[in-house]
Amino acid sequence: MKIKITEVYDLLYSLGLTPDNTLFFHTAYAVWLCVERQERLLLVTKWLYPAVAEHYKTTWNAVERNLRRAVTEVWENRRSRMEEIAGAAIEKKPRPVQFLGMLTAYLLKGRVA
Repeated sequence: MKIKITEVYDLLYSLGLTPDNTLFFHTAYAVWLCVERQERLLLVTKWLYPAVAEHYKTTWNAVERNLRRAVTEVWENRRSRMEEIAGAAIEKKPRPVQFLGMLTAYLLKGRVA
């Protein structure tokens, strides 16, 4: 079963992120790509960030910066929701790759045959 990008959007909305900023779309596309191929989480700066950057005609550095900003916004404003998604208490702010992994796992939960 494929995950629709709208499912990723709904998850980001639940974390307080909104589509009034490019960080929303960079994060959503990064998560969607990771859902499609989880191994992208292994080398985010070589595989994932460049793929998102190419899609949005920007640089991988801009993608990384936006993902860091997204993590910070969620950490500061919706930490309890982030912990619900993770299924555990989170002691320190996750790195972008950890955040992406958490969201990917959440979306895939219950969909593996």
